[in-house]
Amino acid sequence: MSHASSCHAPPHRTAPHSGPRILFFSGGTALREISRALTAWTHNSIHLITPFDSGGSSAVLRRAFGMPAVGDLRNRLLALADPDHPCAAATAQLLAFRLPHDAPAHELHATLRALAEGSHPRIRQVPEPARTVLCQHLRSFAERIDARFDLRRASIGNLVLAAGYLDAGRDMDPIVTQCAGLLRAQGHVRLTANANAHLRARLRDGQVVIGQHRLTGKEAPPLEVPIAHLDLVDASGRPATIAIDDQGARCIHSADLICYPVGSFFTSVIANLLPQGVAEAIAAAHCPKIFIPNPLPDPETSRITLADQLRLLIRSACPPHIPAQHALNAVLLDPAVAYPGRAEAVSYARSLRVEVLGIPFTAPDGRADPQKLCRILVSLAQEGRTTTRCIAANVAH
Repeated sequence: MSHASSCHAPPHRTAPHSGPRILFFSGGTALREISRALTAWTHNSIHLITPFDSGGSSAVLRRAFGMPAVGDLRNRLLALADPDHPCAAATAQLLAFRLPHDAPAHELHATLRALAEGSHPRIRQVPEPARTVLCQHLRSFAERIDARFDLRRASIGNLVLAAGYLDAGRDMDPIVTQCAGLLRAQGHVRLTANANAHLRARLRDGQVVIGQHRLTGKEAPPLEVPIAHLDLVDASGRPATIAIDDQGARCIHSADLICYPVGSFFTSVIANLLPQGVAEAIAAAHCPKIFIPNPLPDPETSRITLADQLRLLIRSACPPHIPAQHALNAVLLDPAVAYPGRAEAVSYARSLRVEVLGIPFTAPDGRADPQKLCRILVSLAQEGRTTTRCIAANVAH
């Protein structure tokens, strides 16, 4: 595409089935609304989800079965579900349903049995053949637990994913593919690694903290000392060697744009870069790579600057002795946001020949505006690495 045409052609959104392959390293809920909005632009987005979360409903399953976390996986599949397809919408409602937190254990187990048998009103709303498929998974799960299993606040979607994972010989891909089909998911979702491991943070004062739920500042108080280094350990706290598989590498290689998006900086973005092979696959991908720092405060980065985030991201995403541009080409900063240490970060980025794009993308409440951000990302994916300055002028209007 010529320089002139890239300056004037707006991103098209008339054919989402042929839209760009925008890849996100993410987890959590920060990208949920953005992922949902993106389906109007492309049905080919790729979401590599962290398997290392250790809180909430996923934690109960991980302790019981020694498995990857599935909560963020479920969340992203639901965000990409086709809301206009009756079966997909009914399936999404069921997979989003949680058992109550205050009911007696025997009632919770009775509810699970009713769902597994197909007699519960919620599963009766799901058309066949999807209902039979979901009943089979819930029945398989119910047969694997006893009356002591804690079902309070259990997510039905998590139970389905756990059952499918266990029934497939501890392989998550088959059940994710099946659920994506039932939901008519308008994008591709998979775990970055099919692994049962946990995050270990070494703080700047030498402290060691293990467990994602202890790092986010949500289920536990925010850390008072910044994270200096993040790695992976097994359930016993021993260093874990985790690697992406060939399919994961192919996902990265095939991307039209790689995005390190808004969200929990350490437990969503950096965590996804820890498995072996991720940095090498990113470096080998011939597409633009962009970092979108959080416009609102993130408890995980409350004690570090934007320049610190850039250094940590490049250190995690770039193999040793490889130029930084192989891992990062641009940083998106909203001109109206007071990022901590913005001037230093801009100077540092430019010293590495990483472009700084100053484009408004936030909503009045300070959060990322899904429509504005999708327009920017689609523009970058369509136009490519060499025209980012022209794109910046285009998408800002």
